[in-house]
Parts: sequence; structure tokens; C-alpha cells
Amino acid sequence: MKVKVFLGSVLFTLLLTYTSEAQRRRRNLFEQYSTVNFGIGTASYMGELAPYRTPVRTVFKMMRWNVNAGYTRHFTPHLAARLGLTWARIAGDDEYYNRGGEPHPSFYVRNLHFRNDVKELSLVGIYKLRGDGRSPNRRATFTPYLFGGIAVAAHNPKAKSPKEAPFNNEWVALQPLGTEGQGQPGYAKPYSLVTYSIPFGLGFSWKYNEHWNISFEGGFRFSGSDYLDDIGGLYPDPNVLKNDLARAMSNRTLERVSARTGKDRTEMVRRITQPNADPSVDPFAEPLGGYQQGDYRGSSSRKDQYLLSSITVSYVIPSKIKCPPIR
Repeated sequence: MKVKVFLGSVLFTLLLTYTSEAQRRRRNLFEQYSTVNFGIGTASYMGELAPYRTPVRTVFKMMRWNVNAGYTRHFTPHLAARLGLTWARIAGDDEYYNRGGEPHPSFYVRNLHFRNDVKELSLVGIYKLRGDGRSPNRRATFTPYLFGGIAVAAHNPKAKSPKEAPFNNEWVALQPLGTEGQGQPGYAKPYSLVTYSIPFGLGFSWKYNEHWNISFEGGFRFSGSDYLDDIGGLYPDPNVLKNDLARAMSNRTLERVSARTGKDRTEMVRRITQPNADPSVDPFAEPLGGYQQGDYRGSSSRKDQYLLSSITVSYVIPSKIKCPPIR
């Protein structure tokens, strides 16, 4: 419901802005123009494997990349719309985020990780806080702007299988495994690999010359999925899972070595789960309490999010070809 209210407010605001700007354009004879843009930047994930309550660590600890391209139509001095395509990699890892047992020792013991290449097709409205001049070559030298809209995102979370045979430490797709029992009798259906997201943020654009702009922007994506990281519910009954690989990827608390980082976990897991135990005690000898069937593997209280930033180069498409006069 909150998403619908937010989206409706954005669209209503853009409609009012467009109407007022259209009237102004008719008075001032604004020359509409188009730009194409290409950019590269960073991508950060926020979810069960990168908690919201440690925002600095969450944004910067496992920052990854994005590449993007788009087409923008500038309708008025202040209002534009952009159709964009972005390929972004997001990632998270309990062992890496909580190495040394801090800040979340229970997550360190959980020992889950993922990476996900998100392909996003977006349509956003752009409001330029400083308006352009009457023609493209008179656009503002420096333009701060706001943007917001809607997007469709395709994704496919993966994780490395355990180092021990027969799994051989390979990246495997998680959704077909049903790591929380998805698709089995008495459990939810498999989650979709296509979801929506709501992008919004701000940016700054500099006019380099008559045909080129350089921009920097950053924005959040509120996704409609809690499974960008393959985590969002309870540990299932391992006996209902499809095969040994699904069981291995569902509960990773007894892995002695972190599959992604290669770090030995024995000493830290012993300190967290059995702080007064003899150093010779093997913490992986028995299943660990709190990580069994019916215990929380993740939380469904909040959807996953990701943050994208980008440095972009834009080219102004010539709107008219002026022919020399015929003598």
C-alpha cells in the first residue's frame, strides 16, 4: 500500500509539473531535445546479509559495480524522462561482514553469502532544479536534479558451494534449489526471478561543451522482493529438500571453511557458541542450536534494497539539421 501511495504521489507531481512547464514552454518556445548516456558506477546491497542498522558498513564493505545506458527526452526547461538499462552486481557475506565476530556474531555463525547480477529496465521522471535555456546549446552549465519512477528487475542469486567434495566450491544458482523449502509440500512456491523496484535519488550534471554533459547521480532502489539474496524465511526440514546440494546450501553453519573467502571459521564459531569450552572442543561436532528447522534463517519484515551510484557521459542529439540557403 505504501508503495502504491508513493508511486501515485510521484506520478501526480510529475503530471502537475509537466502541465505547468508545458504552458511555460509554449510561451517561451522551448526547443525539446534528446540525450543518450553511458555510465559506470558502484552498487551496494541492503538486506539480511548487510543489515540496515550498520549503514556505513553495509554501503561500503562489499561495494560492487554497475554499468548503464539510457535515452532521455527533455520536454521543458525543468522536466525530462529517461528510459534506462542497468546491469548491477550486488553481494553479501556473513563471514566477511562479521569477521572477528562483530558486529553480529549470530550472523557470523549463520555463514550465508550470495552474489546477484541484477538487470534493471527503468522509466524515471527527472526534475531539474535549474532550468535549461530556450535551446539545447543554452542549457544550464550546472544542473542539480531529482529523479523517481518505476523499474522492472531480473535477478538470479548465486552462492559458492562448500569446498568439500562432491560440491567443489562452484557458483550455483540458488532459486532452483529451494533453500527454504520453496516448491515442496507445505512450503511456499518458488520466488520469482523478476520483480519491480522503485528508483529515486538525486544527481548533478555539468555542461562540458555544446554536445556533451558529465553527470554524477546516486539513488536507492526499493525492490519488491525479499529474495535478491535468497534469504527471507525459516530454516526448512532438511528432509524435504531436493538433494544434498540443496541441503548444503540451505544450512551452512557446520562449514569449517567459508566457501567464498576461504577463511577457517573454527576458532571464531567456538568463541561465539561455546565461549567457556576447552580449545580442543570441535564446535562443528553437533548441529548448532538456533539454526535448525523452524528457526529464523532471515526476516521477511523488510524487502531487499540496493543503492546505485554512477558517473555518466551524455551526448546531446542534434535536433535539427540546418540546410544552407539556396541562392
